[in-house]
Amino acid sequence: MEHSLSGILASYNGTQGELIPILQAVQAELGYLPEEAMHQVAQFCRVAESNVFGVASFYNQFRFSAPGRNQITVCRGTACHVQNAPAIVEELQRQLGIKEGETTPDMEYSLETVACIGCCALAPCLKVNEDVHGRLTPEKARKLFAASGTDKGGQDVQ
Repeated sequence: MEHSLSGILASYNGTQGELIPILQAVQAELGYLPEEAMHQVAQFCRVAESNVFGVASFYNQFRFSAPGRNQITVCRGTACHVQNAPAIVEELQRQLGIKEGETTPDMEYSLETVACIGCCALAPCLKVNEDVHGRLTPEKARKLFAASGTDKGGQDVQ
């Protein structure tokens, strides 16, 4: 991490106004914002560590833990919500043993919800990485992740 962080910081002057772009660059490189990286960013920008943590926790684009190899994104937009998306989220939480915003212990899956993924005609739907799965029910969601190994999200269930 030290080497990649040094490379990122070398592109900046270390001003407070660069804090958000630096955090974005760190997350783009590492996949999340490790605590040690945020300490170093605070020193580099000459701001209090609490300011860095405050900014990073204010914006939901930033993650504080490493994401899973497969990102599950469940739509909670209006079309999906009225088609029972909350039941899909509940089923995935049971199936994977994690809550929204968490990653499975084997680092295989991370689960999150978003306001809309833009596939309202397929409501309710979710994405596994870039693959969209639509017209889901809790049963279809369970089957989608029932297989073991890294291919859990690779099949389309409709």
